[in-house]
Amino acid sequence: MGGFCLLHVAFFRSLLKGALAAAVHNNPDVLLSKERIQEAQGHVRTQLGAMLPNLSANVRQARQTQFLGTIGLSPVRTDPFNIFDTRISATQNLFSLSLIQRWRASRESLRVTEQEAEAQTVDTMASVGLAYMEGLKAMAMVKMHEANQQVMNELLGIVQERQRGGVATRLDIARLEAQLAVERQPGASARYELEHAKLTLINLLALPIDSSLALIDEWVIGVPDMPTPEGAIDTAVSQRPEVQAQAIRVKASELTYSSLTGERVPSLVAQGEYGLIGNRWNNTLDTYNMALTLQIPIFDGAQREGRIAQSRSQLQQETLRLKAILHHVKMEVYDALASLGAARAQVGIAQGGLQMATKELDLARERYAVMTSASHFELTNGLSAVARARENLVNALFQLNAARINLARSTGSLHTLS
Repeated sequence: MGGFCLLHVAFFRSLLKGALAAAVHNNPDVLLSKERIQEAQGHVRTQLGAMLPNLSANVRQARQTQFLGTIGLSPVRTDPFNIFDTRISATQNLFSLSLIQRWRASRESLRVTEQEAEAQTVDTMASVGLAYMEGLKAMAMVKMHEANQQVMNELLGIVQERQRGGVATRLDIARLEAQLAVERQPGASARYELEHAKLTLINLLALPIDSSLALIDEWVIGVPDMPTPEGAIDTAVSQRPEVQAQAIRVKASELTYSSLTGERVPSLVAQGEYGLIGNRWNNTLDTYNMALTLQIPIFDGAQREGRIAQSRSQLQQETLRLKAILHHVKMEVYDALASLGAARAQVGIAQGGLQMATKELDLARERYAVMTSASHFELTNGLSAVARARENLVNALFQLNAARINLARSTGSLHTLS
């Protein structure tokens, strides 16, 4: 993924695109969503099997006696005799609208599960990208505070030299040393934020917790032309897995509702049986029976009508959820576009502010070097301005890169982000 950093682990080295691929293959939540696809595929096979022939066979060898009644007051039974019986039975649903619609509904449910798995994958990729941006931000903050401390140390040396010459005072040195001590605290916090971001990435990539991770690269500064809101919304509606999953869920609910109303329709079932029966396996006669059954539902205590009413309500609920998801997706797209536009403006402002602050610090340093009457406050003020401008630029660049990820996530195009 252009503009992002390299990942170096003891056993892993790739661009962030490779890290995203690793998350897709290793993240437990993603793997769990893929396992649900296997479960849904098994359900489809189960529903299909209900429409296929059902064959069974059994072999029975028995030795038995039978009661013949009583003669006088004494019960009478036969002598023991053998019975051998083997047969094959078959049942086939020739027509059942309910079973057909249930099978079709299970196929749509499988598609829903696949889209939900894709949504989980995209969410994980977005989390990896944002965590990576957090790491770059923390790394930039560490470098920024180190650069500020370096400049402060240089200025401290200049002030100490002037103090030895009798121009500066110990109070001037003490103030600059205090400013340097204050600068060290956010630097330590930034180093923790960097380690925290690395641990978050390690967790998302399902790597060993003691893995060594390094972030290498520069921020993306230039952003291609932003899409129009209408075009971005059209892309999101056609590509967002959440939208596709909910649309399929509505269709699956329609088929489930149709399968329940299909229970009112008569069904046709064919049954057959063929077997051998006798005293021994080599002394048998063949027997068979065949039947064609027309099952006509009449009344089941209104249970069927209750299930139909329940399914009708579930269909309406899924339709309302689809409207809510579409509204939410549109809101996310507009928000992502607004965030990206604001971030682009912030980067431009922050770059200009850094140039002006750097110029101010350079002029203050020159003035302090050539004029014995110049106050060191001009130096510290210039240094504070540079520090704020650097921090503003880091925050603006983070917002810009995070906004790019959020826009790609909101439009469903995270896989093609470059």
